[in-house]
Amino acid sequence: MDTDSIHSGYSHHSNRSRGSNKQSERSSRDRHKSHSRDSSSRSDKNVTISASSAQPQQPDQSSAPTDAQDDNWGETTTAVTGTSDHSLSQEDLAGFGKETEGPVEKLNCVRFLPLALILLLGLLVLITPLSFLVLPQLMWPERLQACGTACEGLFLSLAFKLLILLLAGWALFVRPARASLPRIAVFRALLGLLTLLLLLSYWLFFGVRILDSQDENYQGIVQFAVSLVDALLFIHYLAVVLLETRHLQPCFSLCVVRSTDGETHHYNLGQLSIQRAALVILEHYYKDFSVHNPALMTAAKSRAAKHLAGLKVYNVDGAGSDTATSQSRAKIAAAARQRDTSHNELYYEEAEHDRRVRKRRARLVVAVEEAFTHVRRLQEEEKKKLPGDEMDPREAAQAIFPSMAQALQKYLRTTRQQHCHSMDSIQAHLAFCITNNMTPKAFLESYLMAGPTLQYTRECWRTRQWMLVSEASVTSPLRHGSEFQLKSSDFSLVVTSKAIPHLKLSEEYVHPKSHKFVLQLQSETSV
Repeated sequence: MDTDSIHSGYSHHSNRSRGSNKQSERSSRDRHKSHSRDSSSRSDKNVTISASSAQPQQPDQSSAPTDAQDDNWGETTTAVTGTSDHSLSQEDLAGFGKETEGPVEKLNCVRFLPLALILLLGLLVLITPLSFLVLPQLMWPERLQACGTACEGLFLSLAFKLLILLLAGWALFVRPARASLPRIAVFRALLGLLTLLLLLSYWLFFGVRILDSQDENYQGIVQFAVSLVDALLFIHYLAVVLLETRHLQPCFSLCVVRSTDGETHHYNLGQLSIQRAALVILEHYYKDFSVHNPALMTAAKSRAAKHLAGLKVYNVDGAGSDTATSQSRAKIAAAARQRDTSHNELYYEEAEHDRRVRKRRARLVVAVEEAFTHVRRLQEEEKKKLPGDEMDPREAAQAIFPSMAQALQKYLRTTRQQHCHSMDSIQAHLAFCITNNMTPKAFLESYLMAGPTLQYTRECWRTRQWMLVSEASVTSPLRHGSEFQLKSSDFSLVVTSKAIPHLKLSEEYVHPKSHKFVLQLQSETSV
């Protein structure tokens, strides 16, 4: 490919200065990148929000472009099967999808700390009313008055109220932690503090007015314990309102944009803090957004780098203070002049890639249909055999997988999805389709169309640690115009909040007879 040279000032062609110019361009780019990273890190306020177990994502080594792969790759290696002569060998199958193996997860015990505190507080709530009833019986039993019918009714009421409080608290608070938030949950902390203050107040009153004076009215003591349980039930009602129902009414519309490919989704949320809104967005991300494919981003960057690689700038005046800046400006100007012809190259590259994808997709469809036809034939033969000689669906999947593995592997490499599917996951999906008597189209749908992130294996979406970047405090509520980012290792989610406008509906009364009309027909007709 011919290279373009730019003449500005005292510049001319010089073959001997190419190496020095490349080094200066590389050093200027490095200085620019490091400066931009330092400035961005100083201007942002970063906190971490992670899922139930955080793991930093490792760089994907399998995302390198494989466009140079030959269409006849692997057809010389064969395995003897009942459906096809062109298949993968056992060595190739053993290496299929090895690049998806991820690091072993480590147990994170910090996430169980909130649950332990909740259980401790619940145990204190359960023991306190019972202690009010037991301590007088142990300390001065001979001075207590007899418990009559009304007192026994209070015992029954107290027992059922404690049971209801126990079940309600278990349903609302005893839940597995979905994520580890960067800051404490304000409403949960407020409810816990209110419960502790209530228990402390009752204990102080019980110690001063009952224990010190050794009150003989046992029915009044029981009534005192029942009032504590009633107060705890009202606190639980307040918790339901604050934690479960307050945010149900939508107040804000959040626009979520993925920084790499620009995929956008909108969500309506209620009154939530920024960190709670970020958690809701991440939960929606894993089920609504398609799986992130860094290999596609790498291909776009390599194409842009290839266009800039053909531009060279030569300077005969020696190294100066503005050499790197002038060379960068010259390259940008030359790239702008080349835009009239670069789009043709991009058009033909995309057309060629689409042609290869359609070609390998057709080969994959034919191979899968032949394999499923062979499975149906085997199923008909298995019906004639004894019950103990039938083949397991997993064994049937392993038997027919080599006949389609070569076409599937080529298609995944062409579409740059090889890091999303391992050999074990493909065989498990194939066995699932065979067990449920699904069609070849149903089997191929998982590979022809990119699905949500949760549909893939955990090795594919290892990014479960996110960095919440926000100028405002993450415990502050959402407001109109609030902006924050959720950063992972290789992309980020940019979130913008807008308040839902107030809607005003007016009524216009239409009289039932206002839209009626009379059709008058003439009796005279033409002869």
